[in-house]
Amino acid sequence: MSPKLILSIFICTFFINPRLVNAQPKKPNIILIYIDDMGYGDIGITGASAYHTPNFNQLQKDGVFFTQFYSPQAVCTASRAGLLTGTYPNRIGLFGALNHLSKTGLNPDEQTIPELLKDKGYKTAAYGKWHLGHLPEFLPLKHGFDEFYGIPYSNDMWPNHPTGKNYYPPLPLIENETTVETNPDQSQFTTRFTEKSLSFIEKNKASPFFLYLAHPMPHVPLFVSDKFKGKSKQGLYGDVIMELDWSIGQIRNKLKELKIEENTLLIVTSDNGPWINYGNHAGSTGGLREGKGTSFEGGQRVPCLMAWKGVIPSGIICNNLASSIDILPTIASITGGRLSGRKIDGVNIYELMKGDFSQNPRDHFLYYYRKNSLEAIRKGNWKLVLPHHSRTYEGFKPGIDGLPGQVNENYFVEGGLYDLRRDPGERYNVRGEYPEIEAELLKIAASAREDLGDDLTKNPGKNRRLASVNQ
Repeated sequence: MSPKLILSIFICTFFINPRLVNAQPKKPNIILIYIDDMGYGDIGITGASAYHTPNFNQLQKDGVFFTQFYSPQAVCTASRAGLLTGTYPNRIGLFGALNHLSKTGLNPDEQTIPELLKDKGYKTAAYGKWHLGHLPEFLPLKHGFDEFYGIPYSNDMWPNHPTGKNYYPPLPLIENETTVETNPDQSQFTTRFTEKSLSFIEKNKASPFFLYLAHPMPHVPLFVSDKFKGKSKQGLYGDVIMELDWSIGQIRNKLKELKIEENTLLIVTSDNGPWINYGNHAGSTGGLREGKGTSFEGGQRVPCLMAWKGVIPSGIICNNLASSIDILPTIASITGGRLSGRKIDGVNIYELMKGDFSQNPRDHFLYYYRKNSLEAIRKGNWKLVLPHHSRTYEGFKPGIDGLPGQVNENYFVEGGLYDLRRDPGERYNVRGEYPEIEAELLKIAASAREDLGDDLTKNPGKNRRLASVNQ
């Protein structure tokens, strides 16, 4: 080969092909779909059989399904606070489900996923349900989002609440910071929020974007558009899940159409388990114990699917422990975003997403509920449930057609030790048989109480922060 030819190849390689000149990889788009009250057993891959969820199923075939994935807490506001800030929600003073009378909201000092990404040049949007404070200073545009279109709290907080008729004011539909409608047609929620999402993706296809699509369904009251009304063999609840499945398909089709699938991370998960006392208007835990509003597995273990063509291998199952609080630090790692330096509780699960299950970034998980009650600890396959008062759905007849059934909100749980590998339904208490395991979990509990506090043992905790309060 002549010297001139060698020189020509050198020039072409290093000056014409930018990929080989240490070019920075393109920042990935991130789409986070958060579904309200969808249970672990509500999709085809976890056992749903009375309706079809082809897009959920295809998402698993194209990516990773996390089987041991946990909501930060089993209730609306707390779970969203944990998701967007990477912290246990009780660390930052948020718990329960804020309503129209609440004066608190997410503290502006807390770093959120959109704020992390805006510093990297991302366009950001939130569509659907917010529930981190309804007053103007708490709305999404104050926390890193460029656009918002949705409702400030749960869709049952309206005058037609089944057990509190006219307790709530008209439900506002807000665009950015302005109420554009009250008591909107909820049968159009899934469609309208999906269409807004598609428009945002189209508009920002050439620049990195973060889309947070927080569907209000299948939280009661259930509504579905005519496209899916009567389509399932499970009544209205099945129809609603089928429409949510359609929404995922629409998003994925848009990514393919725009040829940005290989540069987009898609995450789909739920905020907590099903609200079981609503009977045929509630979902399935897939055999896990209890449901929404409890720290048993049915309340906090939720399905989570992720896909990113060319990065996440196809059709993999991850049985490692993970949580929604891990999403923020993982996104920071992927995008090079700078964390604020405030203490958070999430860990980077990027290696798990890529299929390296030899990694174990999350060693344990803490189950908190109510205001700041440490109710259980998990490490590996072992879960220690501590004595506490809890909601229970067991022993009561569930409601029907949108009316809630009875539930005991002050049931005393004696506690126990459970091997979730053999007993995911938490039916067989083996406390006393593995004293070394119990001692190890109690050591984690003691450390957590010092750090985050615990109302059950009257420990205030050293590292808790306050929510923001409207003056």
